[in-house]
Amino acid sequence: MTIEDYNRLSENIIAAAIEVHKTLGPGLVEKYYRYALTHELRLRGYKVCEEVGVSFNYKDLCIKEACRVDIIVEDKIILELKATERDNELYASQLLTYLRLTGFKLGLVINFNRIRLVDGIKRVINGSF
Repeated sequence: MTIEDYNRLSENIIAAAIEVHKTLGPGLVEKYYRYALTHELRLRGYKVCEEVGVSFNYKDLCIKEACRVDIIVEDKIILELKATERDNELYASQLLTYLRLTGFKLGLVINFNRIRLVDGIKRVINGSF
């Protein structure tokens, strides 16, 4: 997948998230945004997996399902959803950890508790393309 493919897919994901935000607005609990965004992405024809358990190895120790990823789109992009009043750099760091553990290249933190959703979106890259 090229950088242009990743950019196009992430733009389409953001468009779907904006549609969810326009319809529901801020103020709900995170899981309802996950349900709605998953549905919206599927309506747009994307393969979507939610609440995916991530296992990893640490010095020959297999740690099974140590964390859960909110949404994976097209087996390429991880979405970490939030519905908080404040953004926190820890969210991007958490997503970067997920990207490293899975080997994925790109993720988006999407915080739905914003007046303008674009103010709550952060792109996180694992390494370089």
